[in-house]
Amino acid sequence: MRVTKKLILLKLTFRILVICILLPICGTLLLPSCSGDKSSQIEEGVIEFDTRPVDEKHPLAGFAPSTATLRFKENRFVIEMSTMGMFNTSIIGDSKAKTLAQTIKFMNIKQACIEHEKDLEADNLNYKINIEETEETSNIAGLKCYKLKVTKLDEPNAPFEAWYTKDLGMENCNALTPYATIKGVLMDYRIKKMGMEMHFRAKTYQHIEVADHNFEIPASMKIVSKEEMTKFFKDLQ
Repeated sequence: MRVTKKLILLKLTFRILVICILLPICGTLLLPSCSGDKSSQIEEGVIEFDTRPVDEKHPLAGFAPSTATLRFKENRFVIEMSTMGMFNTSIIGDSKAKTLAQTIKFMNIKQACIEHEKDLEADNLNYKINIEETEETSNIAGLKCYKLKVTKLDEPNAPFEAWYTKDLGMENCNALTPYATIKGVLMDYRIKKMGMEMHFRAKTYQHIEVADHNFEIPASMKIVSKEEMTKFFKDLQ
């Protein structure tokens, strides 16, 4: 019985974190990069993120994964994470097709669905924020980053900081996220879904070659509709 309860908690945590990682980072790389800046030539690399729950006392905090890996190349990217080695997911995006494929591996379940940008836009309504840009800078993962003062509209007395970089180009990259006004790649940010707020901060960046196979849906995956994937997540609650 205790094992079953633990699995339920793990699955719910996994669902929350998939969406938390998906929303800001996918928006960051879903659109083509901008030109006219030396950094716009950077079109390939890997960013590793540290992740943690904002409220360490949250009932599901102990099940949260501690890292996420983002690989990108020109118009494609893939985000990967794992929760306690039991849940594995990846989000594969293509800016030309403007699609996102989400893959899930859990026990004997291996499936993927393809979503379009309109689905992401709807999520922004669940995390309304006010952003104030500043001139303060800091180095994060070897990149010059600019500080943001962020206030959640439903919690005006609990402001927090976020950081973004212009070094990777992509000025209009956050169009599909709550951070739509920010002209650069988010390197330190928060996002909240289904009651748990998560904090993501880049720890390393490498401008290295990324193999094309990273952006392909594995042949072992069963392709399902968005409705089927949605039902899968609802059944985890």
